Amino acid sequence: MRVIGVIPSRWGSTRFPGKSLYPILGKPLVEWVVEAVKRAKELDEVIVATDDKRIADALEGKVKVVMTRDDHPSGTDRVAEAAGAEDEDIVINIQGDEPLIDPDLIDRLVLRMKEDQGWAMGTAATPIKSMRDLQAATVVKVVLAEDGGALYFSRLPIPCRRDGDADLDSGLYMRHLGIYAYRGVFLKRLVKEPPCLLEKTESLEQLRALYIGGRIVVIKTDDEGVGVDCPEDVPRVEKILKSMECKDV
Repeated sequence: MRVIGVIPSRWGSTRFPGKSLYPILGKPLVEWVVEAVKRAKELDEVIVATDDKRIADALEGKVKVVMTRDDHPSGTDRVAEAAGAEDEDIVINIQGDEPLIDPDLIDRLVLRMKEDQGWAMGTAATPIKSMRDLQAATVVKVVLAEDGGALYFSRLPIPCRRDGDADLDSGLYMRHLGIYAYRGVFLKRLVKEPPCLLEKTESLEQLRALYIGGRIVVIKTDDEGVGVDCPEDVPRVEKILKSMECKDV
């Protein structure tokens, strides 16, 4: 069994074209992600999956790069092609725009998948701390079962409290984080399935996994993560990276 970390990285971001190579403190964004992911101890291999030669050239000599087809409908499909996983392998899909990804979170997710073979997938979530985030359609929510499995993901505030305001101290309201672990055998099945109506309605591809019966374990973390969705996010990320560098000195 191998544990393969895959970072999908494409040029054509709708809100921020070319952001993979946008300089963050003088270094391409995707390179920061690669360096963070390589600090995870449970990965046997790290791969960047891209369809753009500019990204591949920028990472030459720094990480393994796999050139993929340019017509993939989702990052999951790109990850599946690049990983070339065997049935027993574990594949970790790490977002290519999160330079502050916590390597410990990656390791915890891998270990959780190793501990219990009954989970087809794994992901992460953090408590929602504000009503603004609870109401925002850009913040994906997940409702958990007693065993830590995902019951449902939605852009709407779930669970819905019938009477009164949502109680954010109850532990019920969780923000989904965009990191995924797949068993190789399930990943192969997942990318062969067409998008279901739930997935198309919410624009959340993890709903396809639930729809076809895949069990998704969710590990909890206090780290909300900081992604780069648009140029305005860059100064914030640079400030955090500078503070981290100062602590390491």
